[in-house]
Amino acid sequence: MASAPDIFDYRRRRALRGRSAGAPSLFLEWMADDLGERLSAVSREFRDILLLGPVARFREKLALPAEAAIRHAALSEAEAQDGAELCTEDALPFEPASFDLIISAGTLDSVNDLPGALIQIRRSLKPDGLFLGTMFGAGSLPALKRCMIAADGDRTAAHIHPQIDVRSTGDLLSRAGFAMPVADGDRLTLRYGDPLRLINDLREAGTGNALAGPRASIGKAGLARLFEAWAGMVEADGKLSERLELISLSGWAPSPDQAKPARRGSASVSLADALRSGGKKADQGG
Repeated sequence: MASAPDIFDYRRRRALRGRSAGAPSLFLEWMADDLGERLSAVSREFRDILLLGPVARFREKLALPAEAAIRHAALSEAEAQDGAELCTEDALPFEPASFDLIISAGTLDSVNDLPGALIQIRRSLKPDGLFLGTMFGAGSLPALKRCMIAADGDRTAAHIHPQIDVRSTGDLLSRAGFAMPVADGDRLTLRYGDPLRLINDLREAGTGNALAGPRASIGKAGLARLFEAWAGMVEADGKLSERLELISLSGWAPSPDQAKPARRGSASVSLADALRSGGKKADQGG
């Protein structure tokens, strides 16, 4: 079987994650809040838990059982504290059936082999174990993308990596062998008066240009074009609406005594309506 192409440079990815280690991150905090809310709706005790990536910084929001054995898989040397294993999601170092709960936030959109990562997460779960995750989805950051295109001028360069959509993510969960897979979309709308504030928030979440291949700085002229493009899109209050598309994932490791999913189309209430009412909105000021 052919290996997945190296879309991302993992050295750059680790560097981005390392620079964000310990920094406050509104994006990751919102994800952790959502994960904690979804976890609170699960009537199940979890004893062996893996926190995959930076979600470990917000473990208090997850309300995990005090008696649980909790391990941390770090994505950079700076995050690998207190015995955490350093790894990537598509190369997990754990034995099969090691955990009954695995949680991930904000990183699965930047792995080279997302199908392989989901398969390894499923294999690391005990029978009837649960995976909960949140990732950035397709359609995120449309305003910033337009500004970066303007900043490049006559040349073309990739600054923001492509992301997967909700439907494709659900298909990958099924292909990875999860029982009762669910992929649900949500939109986070943000208001910024300064593009550098948005870029800083992305960096604090460890999100940046980790694409493989050569890179070039936009330079002072490019930065001026970025600000000019931004100014041309701001609204009457001097701020610009930007959005993040968030994908929530869940799936269970198969088990013989597991409840069977309901017939497709038989639900009367959607998962999104059950967990929240409408998209999130925040004002990030200047």
